[in-house]
Amino acid sequence: MQAQFAIALPAGYRTGDVLSFHARDTQGLAEQLTPGGLRKGVLLDGSAVLLEVDFAAEAASCTVDADGPLPPALLQRAREALLNILGLRIDPAAFAAFARDDAALGAIVARRPGLRIVQSATIFEALTWAIIGQQINLPFAISLRRTFIELAGRPHSSGLWCYPEAADVARLALDDLTSKKFSRAKAETLLRLAQLVMDGGVVLDRERPVAEVVPELLAVKGIGPWTVNYALLRGYGYPDCSLEGDVAIRTALHRLLGGDERPGIAAAQRLLERYAPHRTMAAAYLWASLGEEAD
Repeated sequence: MQAQFAIALPAGYRTGDVLSFHARDTQGLAEQLTPGGLRKGVLLDGSAVLLEVDFAAEAASCTVDADGPLPPALLQRAREALLNILGLRIDPAAFAAFARDDAALGAIVARRPGLRIVQSATIFEALTWAIIGQQINLPFAISLRRTFIELAGRPHSSGLWCYPEAADVARLALDDLTSKKFSRAKAETLLRLAQLVMDGGVVLDRERPVAEVVPELLAVKGIGPWTVNYALLRGYGYPDCSLEGDVAIRTALHRLLGGDERPGIAAAQRLLERYAPHRTMAAAYLWASLGEEAD
């Protein structure tokens, strides 16, 4: 079944940034760019769902195409997923005002007004992507992510693959992953998380207070502070994630602030504290600053 609706886009919405984020996997297994927008496959409540977006000047025309019934609860989950992948969870205006005169980021904010944090379709996708990307380079992480989708996901009737849910991952055996270049530790963490979600030991609910979410996730073996903060950023849309453990963030701080060497985690944490309660957007602009140097 299908449903169609429009989502209003704010003035100055940066469509190109959103499209660039979803084009990171050039093979387009679960995400594809179209002439007018993008397509994303995801499993929601056990259903293969295709999310299609066509961009116009003031709105995104959205189509939800489910392989099967589309009850109100599933349609609502699809709407939430669309808000995520369109980067509409955090309004960047508050940070723009906050950092306007900041010595490090003020000029970058002025050059890139309206920069947004694009999120994963679901919290589970954000968490598993963070685990997959731990301590490896981005091209290898994207390759492992593609393998993960092929192992645990399934194709939508359109042919686009759908990112899996916890139930799909929990059915995998350890060897399914380790035989496909996943380290044993990474594979065990993915399977452990999936089973905990299935058992109710980890509850992935956007409405839960961060003070409850963080200790619950940190209690999962294999999940540390960087993974939690990245998941809060990409999955929950939390506005004050501190990414001092991210190498790219510390590289950006070094380039912007100078110094003899890249700051360590403790030093980066202190530097990022100046941007509270907007550290998520600070991370977005620090990542963007590295892209400017590459332009």
